[in-house]
Amino acid sequence: MNDELIIGDTELKSRLFIGTGKYSSDSLIPKILEKSKCEVVTVALRRIDLSSKENNILNYIPKDTKLLPNTSGARNADEAIRIARLAKASGCGNWIKIEIISDNKYLLPDGYETIKATEILASEGFIVLPYVSPDLMVARSLVNAGASAVMPLGSPIGSNRGIKTRELIKILIEEIPLPIIVDAGIGKPSDACEAMEMGASACLLNTAIATSKNPILMAEAFGKAVEAGRKAYLAGLGNKSYTANASSPLTGFLNK
Repeated sequence: MNDELIIGDTELKSRLFIGTGKYSSDSLIPKILEKSKCEVVTVALRRIDLSSKENNILNYIPKDTKLLPNTSGARNADEAIRIARLAKASGCGNWIKIEIISDNKYLLPDGYETIKATEILASEGFIVLPYVSPDLMVARSLVNAGASAVMPLGSPIGSNRGIKTRELIKILIEEIPLPIIVDAGIGKPSDACEAMEMGASACLLNTAIATSKNPILMAEAFGKAVEAGRKAYLAGLGNKSYTANASSPLTGFLNK
């Protein structure tokens, strides 16, 4: 079955995106990408030390992996735009995940500033993937601003609480004509599988893998969960019922 995900002008076979923070060692990253079959990794630009040949996280990201720099640390649109331009000038490509957060307790994204940054960067040729709360009006504004995908949170970043915003994400999946990539809060493979069964285009996660006892094995589990959820969505889930429905006939057995 031909089921590639297309973002911008790039076709992706894997629908699992992975972050690069919190690992005990960056040297784990190549094996994690291999086992999960992930093709897109996000990295905070502030973690990239381009002046150091030894202490540079990019050394651990295979050349055929799509790099998705993010604007982590930006508190408004101006800062996010500045980070995005710096990433591009540093050779990180034209993909950018807009992440604008000024709330330090829940780390919730600022939709208004995100729309502003998306409009400017998309007009400059960036492939913009904005991280947002799952708000339909914000998502529609991002479509008009030129976003290439929308990344709604499942629950607060790093919380591992799963998809607490599922009803709102369902609305985005139904109404937004862009890939919907569930980002943040996914704590276990069944969460990722659920997102894919709902019809999400992809999932992005970091903490659940990085903080597990065996990150490489967990990465493999997430890769398979995303594949399973996607196949289930394509196959079509059965209808739910509040009463029982027999799987075989109840009449005509022993003349009754």
